[in-house]
Amino acid sequence: MNYQWYPGHMTKAKRMMQENIKLIDLVIELVDARVPLSSRNPDIDELAKNKSRILLLNKFDLADAEYNKKWSSYFKEKGFYAVEIDSRSKTGMKNIQKAVQEACKEKIERNKMRGIINRPVRAMVVGIPNVGKSTFINSFAGKACAKTGNKPGVTKGKQWIRLNKGLELLDTPGILWPKFEEQAVGMRLALIGSMNDEILNIDELALELISFLEKNYPGSLMERYETDRKTENTFEILKEICINRRCYLKGEEPDISRAAAIVLDDFRHGRLGRITLEFPNEVQSNS
Repeated sequence: MNYQWYPGHMTKAKRMMQENIKLIDLVIELVDARVPLSSRNPDIDELAKNKSRILLLNKFDLADAEYNKKWSSYFKEKGFYAVEIDSRSKTGMKNIQKAVQEACKEKIERNKMRGIINRPVRAMVVGIPNVGKSTFINSFAGKACAKTGNKPGVTKGKQWIRLNKGLELLDTPGILWPKFEEQAVGMRLALIGSMNDEILNIDELALELISFLEKNYPGSLMERYETDRKTENTFEILKEICINRRCYLKGEEPDISRAAAIVLDDFRHGRLGRITLEFPNEVQSNS
């Protein structure tokens, strides 16, 4: 399956971000902690050149705790202020204000020397679709400021939000990039729900996930679906999930598509356990 999704509104959104970057002191980039590298839009580095940067590993509660720490260290070594958060439960949110002050320390000091006091830091919040930007902003502000949704593409335009005297946020639409250099990146983004499911082959996607889990998190499927067949055939495993979850078409034929959708939904909501889809050691060994 070829993974690609770049609807027209993303080109418009990217242009809007380029126009507004001159107003910005700080870029706050949200990534999905399950795929911290794949969920980083490479265009953001060019866009945010010469700006202070904070990287938020969002949904860290769904990711493998061991790898959360390793990814945080990886990004800190790259010069980012990295913070692990879960914007839905507000876990880790208290650490962000401190990171903002640290990241913008020089800018704040320069303003003081010029006699500019209490000028708020202006931050642009960026990230790919469905990474949780709007939920983060609402949690950070303590009120509903930004539209949220569980489908990619809910935020379509820019929104300025004043959090307090010291910080203003510019919410931006989630954007991908025109072409993935590696299809594995597209597959991971499809798995976390950053693409429109309607353009995807959900059966194939579920089989890719099952293959990954059997290799890296053996037992997660068995624990959730009570599978016990000793087979490495991913289709047979999905078929067994069909039977155990009573997903049938007419005539007792297994409903593979329904079972595939269940597996994907269970992964996305953390019901298969805390799972990370890519690992820092693979990046370092490939670089």
